[in-house]
Amino acid sequence: MNKLDQLYRSVIMDHYKKPRNKGVIDDSNISIDMNNPTCGDRIHLSLQVEDNIVKDAKFDGEGCSISMSSASMMTQTIIGKTTEEAVELAHVFSEMMLGHEHDESLDLGDVEALSGVSQFPARIKCATLSWKAMEKGIKELES
Repeated sequence: MNKLDQLYRSVIMDHYKKPRNKGVIDDSNISIDMNNPTCGDRIHLSLQVEDNIVKDAKFDGEGCSISMSSASMMTQTIIGKTTEEAVELAHVFSEMMLGHEHDESLDLGDVEALSGVSQFPARIKCATLSWKAMEKGIKELES
C-alpha cells in the first residue's frame, strides 16, 4: 500500500471512529431516512437550511466505515454552502465514485479520501448513501 492510500485510509477511519456532526437537529427543516439494503447501511440526515444556505447538518445511523465516514465528511463539507453548491458537490462526488476526474480547483477536503472507493463497485452505494439523502432532502424542500 502506498503512502497516499495509507493517508486516505487513516482519514476514513478517523471519520468513522470520531464522526463529525453525528446526531439529530431537533428543529431541522429537512429530515430524511435512507438505507442501503445491499449491506444494511442506514442513515437519518437532518439539515437546517435558511435562505438557501445549509446552516447545520447532522446524521445518525449505522453502517460500514465507508458509509459512516462519508456521512461525516459530507456534513462537514456542505455546512455553509448554498443548497445549489451542496447539490453540485453531490454530483461531483457521484462522478468521483464512477472514477471520473473532477475539477482540481474544487476543494473537496477530506472527501477526496473516498476516491479509492471507485475501485470497489459494491461499496459505491455505501459511500453515496448520505449524499443521495442530502440531494433528496434539498429537492423536497425546494418543491
